[in-house]
Amino acid sequence: MPIRQMKESSEQHLVIKTHMQNSINQPQKHHKTAQNGKGPPQPLQESSNTKPQNQTSPPAKNRGRRRGRGGRKSDQGDVCMRPCSRPCTVVHKPVVNPIGDLLSTTSSGPIETGKNVCEMEMGPGFPTSSKSLSFARRPGYGQVGSKCIVKANHFFAELPDKDLNQYDVTITPEVASRTVNRAIMAELVRLYKESDLGMRLPAYDGRKSLYTAGKLPFAWKEFAIKLVDAQDGISGPKREREYKVVIKFVARANMYHLSQFLAGKHADAPQEALQILDIVLRELSTKRYCPVGRSFFSPDIRAPQRLGDGLESWCGFYQSIRPTQMGLSLNIDMASAAFIEPLPVIEFVAQLLGKDVLSRPLSDSDRVKIKKGLRGVKVEVTHRGSVRRKYRVSGLTSQPTRELVFPVDDNSTMKSVVEYFQEMYGFTIQHAHLPCLQVGNQKKANYLPMEACKIVEGQRYTKRLNERQITALLKVTCQRPRDRENDILQTVQNNAYDQDPYAKEFGIKISEKLASVEARILPAPWLKYHETGKEKDCLPQVGQWNMMNKKMINGMTVSRWACINFSRSVQESVARGFCNELAQMCQVSGMEFNSEPVIPIYNARPEHVEKALKHVYHASTNRTKGKELELLLAILPDNNGSLYGDLKRICETDLGLLTQCCLSKHVFKISKQYLANVSLKINVKMGGRNTVLLDAISCRIPLVSDIPTIIFGADVTHPENGEDSSPSIAAVVASQDWPEVTKYAGLVCAQAHRQELIQDLYKTWQDPVRGTVSGGMIRDLLISFRKATGQKPLRIIFYRDGVSEGQFYQVLLYELDAIRKACASLEPNYQPPVTFIVVQKRHHTRLFANNHRDRTSTDKSGNILPGTVVDSKICHPTEFDFYLCSHAGIQGTSRPAHYHVLWDENNFTADGIQSLTNNLCYTYARCTRSVSVVPPAYYAHLAAFRARFYTEPVMHETGSAGSGAGHGAKGTRTGESGVRPLPALKENVKRVMFYC
Repeated sequence: MPIRQMKESSEQHLVIKTHMQNSINQPQKHHKTAQNGKGPPQPLQESSNTKPQNQTSPPAKNRGRRRGRGGRKSDQGDVCMRPCSRPCTVVHKPVVNPIGDLLSTTSSGPIETGKNVCEMEMGPGFPTSSKSLSFARRPGYGQVGSKCIVKANHFFAELPDKDLNQYDVTITPEVASRTVNRAIMAELVRLYKESDLGMRLPAYDGRKSLYTAGKLPFAWKEFAIKLVDAQDGISGPKREREYKVVIKFVARANMYHLSQFLAGKHADAPQEALQILDIVLRELSTKRYCPVGRSFFSPDIRAPQRLGDGLESWCGFYQSIRPTQMGLSLNIDMASAAFIEPLPVIEFVAQLLGKDVLSRPLSDSDRVKIKKGLRGVKVEVTHRGSVRRKYRVSGLTSQPTRELVFPVDDNSTMKSVVEYFQEMYGFTIQHAHLPCLQVGNQKKANYLPMEACKIVEGQRYTKRLNERQITALLKVTCQRPRDRENDILQTVQNNAYDQDPYAKEFGIKISEKLASVEARILPAPWLKYHETGKEKDCLPQVGQWNMMNKKMINGMTVSRWACINFSRSVQESVARGFCNELAQMCQVSGMEFNSEPVIPIYNARPEHVEKALKHVYHASTNRTKGKELELLLAILPDNNGSLYGDLKRICETDLGLLTQCCLSKHVFKISKQYLANVSLKINVKMGGRNTVLLDAISCRIPLVSDIPTIIFGADVTHPENGEDSSPSIAAVVASQDWPEVTKYAGLVCAQAHRQELIQDLYKTWQDPVRGTVSGGMIRDLLISFRKATGQKPLRIIFYRDGVSEGQFYQVLLYELDAIRKACASLEPNYQPPVTFIVVQKRHHTRLFANNHRDRTSTDKSGNILPGTVVDSKICHPTEFDFYLCSHAGIQGTSRPAHYHVLWDENNFTADGIQSLTNNLCYTYARCTRSVSVVPPAYYAHLAAFRARFYTEPVMHETGSAGSGAGHGAKGTRTGESGVRPLPALKENVKRVMFYC
């Protein structure tokens, strides 16, 4: 019986028109002052005679470099977006009407003008596709910080000097399985290598492409290949299938192009050549191990560890060839993944349900759980001796095996499954009270008794793991840096690339030594606290500090608060003592916090969460005579299921309550450190600031302090594997204070399933009264910035999280265009310069101390020191990227964040963007540690994750995401994408949801 396979969809290339302009919205002399760090910039003049600060082109001496870094040529496209005729002045006092011309929201005036500007055809020279766009070039290398040497898990790969050729492969009849395709080609090579293939050993991608070092003796040839079905066992007749294979020459890979690119003399990476080399180096491992994406796993690498519920962890390694400044590099890292344990199906079901299934009947909920656990899983039969046919499970029968009958001939003669297996195979079904597995499609489904099946080894588990399984998997994956480095080196030795016949064939040589890389350790920034504390400022040590002797720089007031207790194990006296301790900690930390709640602590059951929250809300409002509750403390059980998400959804979208949740274990323990951290979170939820960069107060941050600057963070989170109808959630946050850039506001929106481009950055729609109306998250956050600061942003820094390399062009084109349109919709020709930076955490580059015994070069966990930055050797040959480990390790091996500057109209130096990014990592509001990812990107991730809770009730009731689209600011509007909108966030929640 054939095994069902899902065909992989072909990748589509998206071409998006865009409006881009490299206008500079500040005088060059201020730019220089900020860069050299000799003091704060001079204030901009506020007279009507001030010269316009928007320029159509940079000064002549910078034109060449800006062109090379992807900027628009100075003489192009001026007809599309001219600089504003009014001066862009910095206002140092709050204005009476902070909205002003920039923020007019009527349908006449700026909006109509912006609309006309945005809808104009692009002038000559504007990029219209990814092919005509070049990313920012590296402006030089950083010099700030103390120099050191680190090791990276990159291994130098010597470039082959042979011609690489690509051939197209057509297999008839068409096969969906790459495994079968590989088996066909392996048989072809076995039969014809020494004859028709001219002694060539080709590498095959499992689909349509074959690669050789040197040409084959033919340009086109057809082969007939017979493949024996190994699933039929070793005895009896074997099924034999015949395939027609046509091999046709396509092209010769340009290795000179690759060498020029690696030398920095060519801007575009020759993807074809890189792909060939990657496939060649993966060929042998694909035969030896179980390939999953770019990783390989095997139970032989290390003994599998049980994760529970029928799952086990397999160890493996990740492998990818990458172009770097040192040439070609092979990136090797350790990996672990959850696999389905190759158990007899009955044993798997017993583990899945956590109970004996041989003597008890199954409930309806048991059947649902088994069906979900086994759907799509490949099983092999065990009742036919050496014949081990394999099938993919499509479902589960609703009846037990003893009641199942099926027609055995055209006369509809019926026979029971029990009788059939006894007569056909001499197999007696012992547990006929259990249902059968259904295999095949719905039109022709076959029944297999559970006890006659075993799960096939090597199937990765792709669904969501529970908390227990995640904990068990983390124990396997969490390795100290020295152990991880040793395992990586051992993997390289085991792979023996010098003995790999494919690497030899193609002339690829791999070093067995980790790359030694020059790095720098950036200094930690000074942090400013309130003047009334004993310590007015602080210099973090090894990425950490504490709140002792310090007071929040902007401590807020909490007069009206209440507490709701959902934990049965926490008595009222314990809860009251905890609340008193927390109130005192908030007061000590610099807040004004009322010691008494407005109503007594309210005890509630988790299943009555909505009723309980509304009771507390209304009781508190009645007690305060209509004044709203400022904060709700919630005590939750340690294992609270959906309670946390339900509570946040109800409070943030329905009641408009700001909440602080605390688990029972912390209520009982009452740690000073825990209380201090909770007080930090409460303060920022109230709109306060815990600390700011001292350089920000002193106006000494390059390209931030000189003119009003807004820093954005954006991320998209996608649903778990298997959730085919859930929407993706996009979130954008933006700084709301300047020059401190510490406080953020955020918006979220639902969009199409697995859509990475953020759809709601800018949008227009038709209003029956106002006509064409502009909106979107960028526009709303720019307006919010103006309201908060009294100034319009004259510079934009945009940190974009979660984008893979293959999506760089599409995301930049689409989202930069949306930023442009959002700005233009607010004021004619308003185009502040943009720096667009992609933040990546899902990569496999790891950095190790050069000497693990040297305690001065590592933190307590044995990891490299926080502030370690690398922008040479293992980075891109020409583009503007760097690795930054901004945090201290806790356990395992630290993962540095990878920052890739795709677009830079602000002319950042390497030191400028690296220092800014590192310093911002010390401003994360929820703890007294530097964090691993720049806070705006971190906040955006948290906001998108939080918004997932808002969708859950809809998903459970309807089973799908429904229709419509919107975001927290508009909420109920229906959009074009056919995605149900998220419920509208209450106004007091938008600025704090990601701090919670």
